[in-house]
Amino acid sequence: MKTFSFTDREVILQKLDDQHYDVVIVGGGITGVGIALDCVTRGLKTVLVEMQDFAAGTSSRSTKLVHGGLRYLKQFEVGMVAEVGKEREVVYRNAPHVTHPEWMLLPIYKKGTFGKYSTSVGLKVYDFLAGVKKNERRKMLDRKQTVQREPLLNKTGLIGSGYYVEYRTDDARLTIEVAKKAFEHGAALINYAKAESFTYDASGKVNGLYFKDLVSGSKYRVRGSRIVNATGPWVESVIGMDRKIEGKSLFHSKGVHIVIDGSKFPLQQAIYFDTPDGRMVFAIPRNGKAYIGTTDTEYKGDLQLPQATEEDINYLLDSIHFMFPQVRVGRQDVESTWAGVRPLIRQEGKGPSEISRKDEIWTSETGLITIAGGKLTGYRKMAETITDLLCEQLRTEGISSKNSVTKELRLSGGDFRDPRDYKSFIIDESNKLSKLEISLEDATSIAAMYGTNTRIIAGLVDNVLSDSPLPLSIKLVLQYAIDYEMAVTPVDFFIRRTGAVFFDIDWVNKWKQEVVEYMSVIMGWTAEEKEMHWGELEARIWEAVEGK
Repeated sequence: MKTFSFTDREVILQKLDDQHYDVVIVGGGITGVGIALDCVTRGLKTVLVEMQDFAAGTSSRSTKLVHGGLRYLKQFEVGMVAEVGKEREVVYRNAPHVTHPEWMLLPIYKKGTFGKYSTSVGLKVYDFLAGVKKNERRKMLDRKQTVQREPLLNKTGLIGSGYYVEYRTDDARLTIEVAKKAFEHGAALINYAKAESFTYDASGKVNGLYFKDLVSGSKYRVRGSRIVNATGPWVESVIGMDRKIEGKSLFHSKGVHIVIDGSKFPLQQAIYFDTPDGRMVFAIPRNGKAYIGTTDTEYKGDLQLPQATEEDINYLLDSIHFMFPQVRVGRQDVESTWAGVRPLIRQEGKGPSEISRKDEIWTSETGLITIAGGKLTGYRKMAETITDLLCEQLRTEGISSKNSVTKELRLSGGDFRDPRDYKSFIIDESNKLSKLEISLEDATSIAAMYGTNTRIIAGLVDNVLSDSPLPLSIKLVLQYAIDYEMAVTPVDFFIRRTGAVFFDIDWVNKWKQEVVEYMSVIMGWTAEEKEMHWGELEARIWEAVEGK
């Protein structure tokens, strides 16, 4: 596997002046990196620039589910349910190390939103539309069976439940694995590269852009035949650099999640439930924690650093108390939070929860192609649609391309013949790792998270800094993040590469100083740069723990 490192980033930057790309992509979230992967595997010369880290926006701040969109069936968006339901299986097949089947309980109450009959029929239709595998098709449970699966549920008026499968994921890691695969196939991807202005040819068509390297402060120009704006919540800002397109505008919807330790909220079963105000909320157990979300409110603040407010947190705590009345948790029990901004296409007369999550593509008079809306689950299909358009346009200019291959393409770390091989792989690889003086528990965690890339991680044992006080298990994954996942800052490592700020804040606080020291040595930071990165990490930890 090729390295994908800070050094590679520098090499890409130095070669830009000599390159002309078929496709230039602005935005390094799941949509942007998905487009980069589809383009490069069809033979198009591709470059991507992202102003933050990969997945730093919405793609690390979702509910962390690759799900089929059951709620959209309620809104009669049959086509979307069918498409994203099938795509869910594609993501699982190509990346079983970051996508895991999760049985979900949908409780049914006498005066609830869902009745027993409508739930049964709805889930059956859902199974059909989404092409759900036989062993994962919905089951209807009675009251007793429902309580057995989750004793904490509110039992007043409980009739039974629907039981169906969703897929839990790590959204940021999924994005990184797609980015690594695109790089492996020859795409150039640069994080911390902020687009500032477009360039145009003699006929007024966009043919490149200037961007600022936020690491060095230098400015660069990149040239391309087609430019794609895949910046999520920032698409209107990027359009504003070009020309305003009438008739399209975004609605920024904020979604907040909170994390509570399993000792305070011992959730056994993933639950999808309706709240008193008619919203649907997930409560999901994960590695000894439970996380709950999401909210859905209009957001007009800082798109780069959205935060959970006390009102958001209290709403989710009230939701817990409503559905799990035995659980006594308060603000002091919330270990961490995250907030994400969804870029939805504005629809007059509709509230945040009612607006379609369907993606839309439009082109400006200058040729700038913009994609907005959409869902994490459907990223690959969105990318295929955009790339089909690009290939059709480029063909008229004599640039040939191939058909899409991403439906069957294993992502980085997902090189399994069959997803079912993943479990036995974890056992085998964790046993090998444990021989490197790594505990079996840590070895198992590494194998489970990194999939077939675990072998590369094990091979770094002679590359890590020997004089660092960090345990070998952390040295290995940190070195891997630097050498193979283009981690540039400690925040990249603790949020996007490991998710630890959200799900293991004690671990972060224990090792954060040593991680900063380790990266400082590898990256050659000055004292001022080290202090800057330390301050940024402390700020992100504070925001996650304290909110706004």
